[in-house]
Amino acid sequence: MFTLAEVASLNDIQPTYRILKPWWDVFMDYLAVVMLMVAIFAGTMQLTKDQVVCLPVLQSTVNSKAQPGTSGKADFTTVETTTGQVEEASMRTVSFGSAPTVTPDIPLSRATSSQYQPTESGQELKKEQKDSSGRKTNLDFQQYVFVNQMCYHLALPWYSKYFPYLVLIHTIILIVSSNFWFKYPKTCSKIEHFVSILGKCFESPWTTKALSETACEDSEENKQRLTGAQSLPKYVSTSSDEGSPSASTPMITKSGFKFSADKPMIEVPSVTILDKKDGEQAKALFEKVRKFRAHVEDSDLIYKLYVGQTVIKTVKFIFILCYTANFVNTISFEHICNPKVEHLIGYTQFECTHNMAYMLKKLLISYISLICVYGFICLYTLFWLFRIPLKEYSFEKVREESSFSDIPDVKNDFAFLLHMVDQYDQLYSKRFGVFLSEVSENKLREISLNHEWTFEKLRQHVSRNAQDKQELHLFMLSGVPDAVFDLTDLDVLKLELIPEAKIPAKISQMTNLQELHLCHCPAKVEQTAFSFLRDHLRCLHVKFTDVAEIPAWVYLLKNLRELYLIGNLNSENNKMIGLESLRELRHLKILNVKSNLTKIPPNITDVAPHLTKLVIHNDGTKLVVLNSLKKMTNVAELELQNCELERIPHAIFSLSNLQELDLKSNSIRTIEEIISFQHLKRLTCLKLWHNKIVNIPSSITHIKNLESLYLSNNKLESLPAAVFSLQKLRCLDVSYNSIALIPVEIGLLQNLQHFHITGNKVDVLPKQLFKCVKLRTLSLGQNCITSIPDKISQLVQLTHLELKGNCLDRLPATLGQCQLLRKSGLVVEDHLFDALPSEVKEVLNQDTSIPFANGI
Repeated sequence: MFTLAEVASLNDIQPTYRILKPWWDVFMDYLAVVMLMVAIFAGTMQLTKDQVVCLPVLQSTVNSKAQPGTSGKADFTTVETTTGQVEEASMRTVSFGSAPTVTPDIPLSRATSSQYQPTESGQELKKEQKDSSGRKTNLDFQQYVFVNQMCYHLALPWYSKYFPYLVLIHTIILIVSSNFWFKYPKTCSKIEHFVSILGKCFESPWTTKALSETACEDSEENKQRLTGAQSLPKYVSTSSDEGSPSASTPMITKSGFKFSADKPMIEVPSVTILDKKDGEQAKALFEKVRKFRAHVEDSDLIYKLYVGQTVIKTVKFIFILCYTANFVNTISFEHICNPKVEHLIGYTQFECTHNMAYMLKKLLISYISLICVYGFICLYTLFWLFRIPLKEYSFEKVREESSFSDIPDVKNDFAFLLHMVDQYDQLYSKRFGVFLSEVSENKLREISLNHEWTFEKLRQHVSRNAQDKQELHLFMLSGVPDAVFDLTDLDVLKLELIPEAKIPAKISQMTNLQELHLCHCPAKVEQTAFSFLRDHLRCLHVKFTDVAEIPAWVYLLKNLRELYLIGNLNSENNKMIGLESLRELRHLKILNVKSNLTKIPPNITDVAPHLTKLVIHNDGTKLVVLNSLKKMTNVAELELQNCELERIPHAIFSLSNLQELDLKSNSIRTIEEIISFQHLKRLTCLKLWHNKIVNIPSSITHIKNLESLYLSNNKLESLPAAVFSLQKLRCLDVSYNSIALIPVEIGLLQNLQHFHITGNKVDVLPKQLFKCVKLRTLSLGQNCITSIPDKISQLVQLTHLELKGNCLDRLPATLGQCQLLRKSGLVVEDHLFDALPSEVKEVLNQDTSIPFANGI
């Protein structure tokens, strides 16, 4: 036999799994334990007590009992004799009032033959009765034992013999069915993971903190907050939209709960501010919950398995009830036994008593009662399983009671597990929902971020940019640290790849802030913060993937001077471009758009009267429609780069105030339209570099005020004399063409300061070149020059000389007379420099400050 402890271990599960045991499962477990006790008690009694006790039935008694109505039934009837037959010696009755007397000394043959002898006289019978206390049966002890064993197997019904074992087997099957979903590998792993995460979520200090903050908020205030948020303009976003409390709001300590498998224990959190370790654990929990949800929500195996095992238990209950009810009456105290061993014992029939019958019958009735209760609970479980959709779980109540209105509903096995947990304690799912909310996760990130990025750490990241302004660049953070807004002397703030950036009212402390960069950072601002930015911000850079990422409040910064937009603004999205609101930017002077436009959006013309500089950098998309440029009468600088232009747009000729035109990286082949530039009296800089221009028309002489001409990276083979008639020309760049000769007319450019002809086919330098005594930069690299004239000494203002990549054998010693030239500004092969006289090298190696700038 099994011991109670061994059998009960089948019902033993991990204590933490109890949160997934609803009341009916717990109740059924207790019923199973009681049924086990019934089985073990009945089995123990069968082992410790005699099975059956049998006595022989005399022949006369058998005849007298063979009356109609008995029909061989096993009901025991006391054998009695009639009044007239009491004195007859031929009628022998067996008295059960006292134990029969066994006479082993009487031979079996004698006992057998005595049954057929003539009856003695009445006086002899009376004398015999006075001498003996019972009826002699001529059977010894071993024969009784033999008969008892045979009759136990022949006369006793099978259910009476195996009842304890059947109860034990049925109970074990029910226990296994109840706990199979905890043991099956494909469900056990998910359940174990779920219980582990649930326990950690319940115990996490972040859960207590988040729910405590929620409890601090009054429901009416929440309604007013939501109503107010809806009434604000689209560009306004308050911190309460994300459910985050104000920095000045005191934290109210709320009693939390500590996870326990049996019963939640109430505890009061000591602090409401998370330390770094708790914050990291909470962030890890958010990630675990996210991955677990993705893993569990894609199937409903746990739900199906639980339904299946409940159906099996119900079918088992019906089966046990049906066949057990038929055997209640078979358990009887008396039984008739015909062992058919007359040749051994001399008797053909025995009457037996089953000593355990009474107790077994009571135990059977108790067992049937337990099974009925068990079955009704199974039926209730099935009703619960199919009454509501358990593969869907809604956090609607939690959303209503908390500020985490974004807790998503879940489905499939994830939903079923939460339904099961609710049967244990609904507080578990409420605290678990905190880790399904993105708002909650963002709050946690904000707190952790503020712990990590202190004022001192941020101060260390402040640097000076090229404009000598204090700049802070924050990259790939979870949010904007609060300490940023304590850097009151900051001039430039760059926020890059910060998806949850929020600009609070504290930004009003940064009185020096005039430039803001938002790189893939759709920042949200509070009303007060927006008012500050509207009045103080002068320069804004916005980099985005889709136009919808541009914050709407950008177009309402009325005092903005410079706006840089970098991202996708194709024709499909032009309809939704917020540029239509640019009319509000009445002080905008510079608009820089780096995108893939097919036409200049008409909305840009809304601010055309204000613009002084327009830059459009396409990614190779052909810019077709340019008529709107005519309205930009105040534009002084225009850049149309990488727009696949094949000719100079005619609309440009209407820009009377244009001073600088840059048509870099297009497909321009001819510039005959350049004659129309004579109407642009203020044009001083023309950049036609990185195109396909073959020649320069002589009409370029009409651009009298031209000071800078960039024609590098084209297909020029010569320089016309007309170029050198531009007396105001200070910079000429014809690098990376196919020019073989520098015209002698170059000497006419007395104001030339920068001449670049790198990457051509020049082999000789004309002496007239050195008449340009104002030259500061002379780039002659990657040509075929064999010698440098000594007259280079006339270029006394030369600060940069590039000669690398030519066919030079030596450098002229007169280089030492170029007073401002130093080794750092001399780009030449090392061996040529080493060949210079030592006094020249000493002059070039002098470390003196250069009073002139290298650039224009």
